[in-house]
Amino acid sequence: MYVARAARWLRPLSLFLPDSNPQALARRVVMAVETPLNAALGLFDRFNLDEFFGPLLDRLHRSRGLAAVEEVRLIPGALATLERLAPHFALGIATSRDRWGTAAILEAEDLYLFFQCVATARTTLRAKPHPQPILWAANQLGVHPQSLLMVGDTTVDIHAGSAAGAQTAGVLSGFGERRELIEAGANVIIERTLDLADLLLDEKHKT
Repeated sequence: MYVARAARWLRPLSLFLPDSNPQALARRVVMAVETPLNAALGLFDRFNLDEFFGPLLDRLHRSRGLAAVEEVRLIPGALATLERLAPHFALGIATSRDRWGTAAILEAEDLYLFFQCVATARTTLRAKPHPQPILWAANQLGVHPQSLLMVGDTTVDIHAGSAAGAQTAGVLSGFGERRELIEAGANVIIERTLDLADLLLDEKHKT
């Protein structure tokens, strides 16, 4: 969604940069912004400011319409991955989105049926990269955190999962780059979303 918006803003630059794809350029811009944003989230967590800033961010998201469903596109292979994994594993979500935007996306894409629990930005007192959302999800799923696999495309996801004691998988089909996800401590790097289903089902069959 953010890439789509940025691509619209940057499209006029294509007149001056004929070799630049607005979508690719937008992705690089969003990724560049994400690093300091992730750092800010880390500071919120370190100084326990989540409780103060969370409601403000919720209001900002709603007022600016950042949860506009029509701008959301599933990552290629995401639906097929969920369809393959859901019969074999309990699945949950831990997102930094507000609950209104999360619900709108899940309902629009008919995804609720795949998940046993959904932690949004204000479900717990502390937000990612703090482990609270992951620990909450483990409790809801009735499993030990060590039995969880936290899958994400940002360093915030990896840090949250590791802090909770979960295994972590960095996915390269989102915004994260291999180097930064490895440096964040990801236990495994997955090239494509569909590769996650292959990995987990192979491991399940071995046991």
